[in-house]
Amino acid sequence: MAATLHDVARLAGVSIKTVSNVVNDYPHVRPATRERVQAAIDRLGYQPNLSARSLRSGRSGVIGLVLPELSLSYFAELADAVITRAESHGLVVIVERTGADRARELAALSSPRMRMTDGVIFSPLGMGQEDAALLEVDFPLVLLGERIFDGPVDHVTMRNVEAARAATDFLLASGRRRIALIGAHPDEELGSAALRLRGYEEALETAGIDVDRALVRATTLWHRANGADATREMIDEGVVFDALFGLNDALTLGAMRSLQEAGLRIPVDVAVVGFDNIEEAQYAVPSLTTIDPGRDQIAQRAVDLLVQRIESGKSRPSRPATETASFDLVVRESTPA
Repeated sequence: MAATLHDVARLAGVSIKTVSNVVNDYPHVRPATRERVQAAIDRLGYQPNLSARSLRSGRSGVIGLVLPELSLSYFAELADAVITRAESHGLVVIVERTGADRARELAALSSPRMRMTDGVIFSPLGMGQEDAALLEVDFPLVLLGERIFDGPVDHVTMRNVEAARAATDFLLASGRRRIALIGAHPDEELGSAALRLRGYEEALETAGIDVDRALVRATTLWHRANGADATREMIDEGVVFDALFGLNDALTLGAMRSLQEAGLRIPVDVAVVGFDNIEEAQYAVPSLTTIDPGRDQIAQRAVDLLVQRIESGKSRPSRPATETASFDLVVRESTPA
């Protein structure tokens, strides 16, 4: 039989009200009493009645996470970081995948499943700046990514331009001058691809090097196959390059495969840098130099902002916060020592 509040109270030698205060994390409980109650909870394996708690508080203890896809390691690792941070707040996370489709992203914002949560962390790829007003929803929402800026909700993003410029500067400092870029989206004015391309171009301009459009390769998706195909096409065309910057690690790992198939040595013939610092990057052969965009920091701040909004009782902030994560260049074997 499952343990009850009465059982915990009896074992800890306190009132049922005190046990309830500890379970609900009320602050006005003496530390020694809290420790005794928690020890009893642990010993008995007591599980709070979340349904009853939800009815009393008006909260479900659940938040939503809406992502474009989970097949890309970056988003899978982001989801894991969000879940870990949410657990520290006593929250459960449900994940919804949109396939980067605008219609599905809009549907997620009005989804009954999402509306059963206390709030949502939302990472769109299909929506754009013109959709900012559609984020005016009646539940707490934190926005991720680079598709919409200056919207009506809290926003956590990364330093795409500065990070891409740092990656390109690093390659230039190693003596490379013909730096290929994989993953451009030519028609995109705002988004990760456009911002990272801007950083690449700024670094070349500062170094006095003209951008050679033969070195800038577009891909619709940012998967390994796309990086491999774009790199193979460039090699087949006889384009000469001594470095390669992939706009995410998946593209870059695919590019490395094509380089090696062509007999090009990394980093002797071609130095390679990626972006995202997914776990696979450190186990590639050679291991991949990459930008760590602060994924864990993004997850933690997104959850913390959402919790603040939930606890405030207001669905939208009067002054939306915009927070930008710091980044690091993680140097490994794919670039010269």
